[in-house]
Amino acid sequence: MNRPIKLNQPPQAQKLRRIALNQQGLLKADSFGRGKQATLRAIEQIGYIQIDTISVVERAHHHVLWSRMSSYKPQYLTELVADRQLFEYWSHAAAWLPMRDYRFALPRMKQINGDRNWLNNCDKKLIQQVLCRVRQEGALLARDFEETRKGKKGWWDWKPAKRALEQLFMQGELMVTRREGFQKVYDLPERVIPDWVDTSEPTLDEYADYLIDGAIRAHGFATARSMVYLRKGKLLRHAIDLRLQTKLEQKLLVNFDIDNNNIVYVLPELLDKDTPRLSKAVRILSPFDNVIIQRQRGQDIFGFNYLIECYVPAPKRQFGYFCLPILYGDKFVARADCKAHRKLSVFEIKSLHYESEFLPHTAFTESLSKAFNKFARFNGCRDIVSTLG
Repeated sequence: MNRPIKLNQPPQAQKLRRIALNQQGLLKADSFGRGKQATLRAIEQIGYIQIDTISVVERAHHHVLWSRMSSYKPQYLTELVADRQLFEYWSHAAAWLPMRDYRFALPRMKQINGDRNWLNNCDKKLIQQVLCRVRQEGALLARDFEETRKGKKGWWDWKPAKRALEQLFMQGELMVTRREGFQKVYDLPERVIPDWVDTSEPTLDEYADYLIDGAIRAHGFATARSMVYLRKGKLLRHAIDLRLQTKLEQKLLVNFDIDNNNIVYVLPELLDKDTPRLSKAVRILSPFDNVIIQRQRGQDIFGFNYLIECYVPAPKRQFGYFCLPILYGDKFVARADCKAHRKLSVFEIKSLHYESEFLPHTAFTESLSKAFNKFARFNGCRDIVSTLG
């Protein structure tokens, strides 16, 4: 049995933080390059881009990529989907994923396939009717199906055809070929997946290796728990444990105890390299950024206790509706609640809260000011206003 090395000294913990940020492309400007192909490299490195509907500032899928590439343009995502380099499915939430990884979405599709309870007992006959229409007519949107009910109450009150489309999408019988505005356009997988893509279902060991390797590639190191984040199944967890043990024995990985039996696994070559150098730039990140989306990991590695409050009733919010994590060096030092008033070309900073152990200084405040100016321009705003007092 490989015993994990204790890792509780500040220099070692600091190195792990920098490894994580370096793997995420957040330590230096344009680490993935520039342009559309750099966008693809970034997504392939960090594994996926979460699709976000909230637009109080630029949507998360664009924000996450802009945080890593100064030249990023929203059209790059649209073009990569059209080029069949990305596909839409579910990671821990709705996401765009590299098309090369399509086969590793199959286990979740298989798990959902036949589970009519995923969307509260979708009608089997309707599902087949919807699938038949797409097969015969080509790509369709939900609005191409007639609404037969009255008195819709909200986005959760989907019409039956929309529910059937989503059931078919989740079980892999339909794919999203593109979006029009923010509406999904559904089509058959054989009309979406390129010929070069491997569509064979992975074995359990292959799937476990994919989850292990993907987590470590994206973050530099990971716990077994984070590798199966929001994925179900004791068999999968057991396979992850067995594959991790094999990789330790083969010296492909080493493991560390970062705190009280919280075990992380890391590539030895990443530890052998010099500690990545810090950037002096402030980075204003999305609440759904890949580096912080697993909240427990953010707390374990960065000591950053973060909760997005847009789902919290207004009277109970502590920091604001859509507070943005602020990264400086290798630490999260603040959070800012912001809103882009695009029609007025005004970017509003509604609140700014510093972490208790951080004391702002001149170099930081100058860098923060530059970061807000860049972020405002990215949001299509010319002027910045602050209600901080």
